Amino acid sequence: MARRHIIPLLNRLTSSTRLPLTRSVTYMPRPGDGAPRAVTLIPGDGVGPLVTNAVEQVMEAMHAPVFFEKYDVYGDLSKVPQEVIESIKKNKVCMKGGLRTPVGGGVSSLNVQLRKELDLYASLVHCFNLPGLPTRHENVDIVVIRENTEGEYSGLEHEVVPGVVESLKVITKFCSERIAQYAFEYAYLNNRKKVTAVHKANIMKLADGLFLESCREVATKYPSIKYNEIIVDNCCMQLVSKPEQFDVMVTPNLYGNLVANTAAGIAGGTGVMPGGNAGADHAVFEQGASAGNVGKDKIVQQKKANPVALLLSSAMMLRHLQFPSFADRLETAVKRVIYEGKYRTKDLGGDSTTQEVVDAVIANLD
Repeated sequence: MARRHIIPLLNRLTSSTRLPLTRSVTYMPRPGDGAPRAVTLIPGDGVGPLVTNAVEQVMEAMHAPVFFEKYDVYGDLSKVPQEVIESIKKNKVCMKGGLRTPVGGGVSSLNVQLRKELDLYASLVHCFNLPGLPTRHENVDIVVIRENTEGEYSGLEHEVVPGVVESLKVITKFCSERIAQYAFEYAYLNNRKKVTAVHKANIMKLADGLFLESCREVATKYPSIKYNEIIVDNCCMQLVSKPEQFDVMVTPNLYGNLVANTAAGIAGGTGVMPGGNAGADHAVFEQGASAGNVGKDKIVQQKKANPVALLLSSAMMLRHLQFPSFADRLETAVKRVIYEGKYRTKDLGGDSTTQEVVDAVIANLD
């Protein structure tokens, strides 16, 4: 073999010995940052207790520096108990399972109540392909950031006369600007390249027009991030045909719910997509898409609920609490289990129980 070929080969073979053998420094904590943090835990309805228990088990197995203050809250309550609100305000962070939302009847959603009470104005759902989980589309990595406090979810509706109901969609400059600011700041801090605003301003020219105007103004402050806009119906069509074109999406309230669930279904299903809700002072982490879907009774009885989404959401929570190495360990373990394909719940084509998935994740913790 010629000398010119041998030297590059030796360089490649010996370069691995020069790699550091210790873990990299992920961040430099302040003294006392390693103290265990209290987290409010709401198991919720349906499959909620199964998947939140999965999180508790994995946190204990990792010896993660968190402990839970658990409260039983159910979707048929008239309002979130004040002691629960006070706990979240004190701890700043909450992990919750799904809360059943009654359909019709004028009963308010506790999920919406929590968002309003704590001013959790930003909902974030991360929809991405997991290696080892076959999907129709590849290279999907979408973050849907949804305004969480106004729009159609304001709950401003009344019966004008019998048989005629008026429902008001409220869009404000203040809320539109701050969700746009959050989306661009997220993109900037996470090395994302593009933000797409989803709207229906061709029809709702004033309401969605105000939302777009706010997004455009904020976009001028981030010249390194590409900004574009898309009408919501075209957005849905583009999502199911070419989802890899999207990066970060910022939306008004109702559109975000629809877009996030669509993107989650494309990327592998709502059972594996993490998410959370954030405000200036508090954060609530839950299953990213269809968080209000508490599962079928049969799944609860068979104890075969998919815990992956909430486990990945808890990794987001750990990163939020500035425990990045614990978050990395948890994410890596979950991704290994998915990649190996041995333990999958029914929604992913398997027949594993929740506990079997949890045991597999614990076994893969480094």
